[in-house]
Amino acid sequence: MKIIEQRLPQDYDKSFIVFQEKGPFFPNQWHYHPEYELVLVTQSTGRRMVGDHIGHFSEGDLVFMGPCLPHVWVNDEIYIKGAAPQQANAIVIQFERDFLGDQFFRIPEMEGVRQVLGSSNRGLHIRDQARDRIAPLMEEMLEMNGIQRLANLFRIFDILVQTSEYEVLSSPGYVQRTQLDHSNRIDRVTEYMLRNFDREISLKEIASVANMAVATFCVFFKDHYRMTFIEYVNTVRIGYACKLLTESSRNIMEVAYRSGFNNLGNFNRRFKAIKGMTPSEYRKLIEVASEAKAM
Repeated sequence: MKIIEQRLPQDYDKSFIVFQEKGPFFPNQWHYHPEYELVLVTQSTGRRMVGDHIGHFSEGDLVFMGPCLPHVWVNDEIYIKGAAPQQANAIVIQFERDFLGDQFFRIPEMEGVRQVLGSSNRGLHIRDQARDRIAPLMEEMLEMNGIQRLANLFRIFDILVQTSEYEVLSSPGYVQRTQLDHSNRIDRVTEYMLRNFDREISLKEIASVANMAVATFCVFFKDHYRMTFIEYVNTVRIGYACKLLTESSRNIMEVAYRSGFNNLGNFNRRFKAIKGMTPSEYRKLIEVASEAKAM
């Protein structure tokens, strides 16, 4: 399935985009772009897809996404056909990583922001009080210019740094990491898994990557990832399978094999346990969504 690159217009005198989307929204395609994006739905309901995550949205839905993460917001039919009492509406903020210069986010004060930007590569659904604080700041920015507009963006950054009120959307296997930090065990283990998940990885092998005994590694892994090593590998594999189902016409058996499963029955069971549907149902849902009028 083709995913298009899509860009929003930017004013020549502004360093980042604040944009209001109304009505039918985007074309009927999954899309991505090189900018970070914050999307606040102010009026509409429908289905939201970010990477391999499928969820529902309504008024007040707030999501922060990193660069090149495929996504689409599909309005419910009542909005698509113009039968809703109000047209669909959303506020979008987009910015490039170097919009303030290539060194700005490297200064010590931006350490927390750098971590948030890294987490956004999988998409973050911002909830509760954090969302309630960010939403009015985004609404104000539609009428702002200059330093006030930039100041509100920094207030949003500060809220994102301070909060734990968010859900990570896309699975690790869906995101292709190109720059991996080898500075600690977590990063080494994550890199090794993401590079080798399509084959069998023994506990002894992965424990040696972390330079730990197997029993110690199992405790370490569950403490940091909140699941067992096998559960995490299966999550990565299913995430990658979703990517293949979305972006290619390969049959289910080939998708299973390329994702690290040697048994089709096991693949189908794991897929349904993690995604709540079969691989065929997932592919059909993506195809239907791509044909709908998208936000």
